Amino acid sequence: MLPAGVEAPVFAEPWQAEAFAMTVALHDRGLFSWSEWADALSAEVKRPGAASDGHDYYEHWLAALENLLSAKGVAGRNDVDILAAAWERAAHATPHGKPILLENDPQRAG
Repeated sequence: MLPAGVEAPVFAEPWQAEAFAMTVALHDRGLFSWSEWADALSAEVKRPGAASDGHDYYEHWLAALENLLSAKGVAGRNDVDILAAAWERAAHATPHGKPILLENDPQRAG
């Protein structure tokens, strides 16, 4: 049950909350300032093709975070893509109702 006055969850999907939390944690560790974050997110939201109703807001959020990670030399686009693909394979290999673990990626070495 939601608290009184709250109509809907803040995040439509768990990954949105996780992207939000990662952004806050990386800021707290000093990876970027809030003004850098605001500039990165603003650039993404203003890109052509953004939904006028904002339903793709967290997709822009995630793209802004990926771009900042790349710009700061933390993780390049290729690194992010490789890890995302590994998580996708792990999700497909995980039985329904079980936690998705990167270790479930059938292509994982080791």
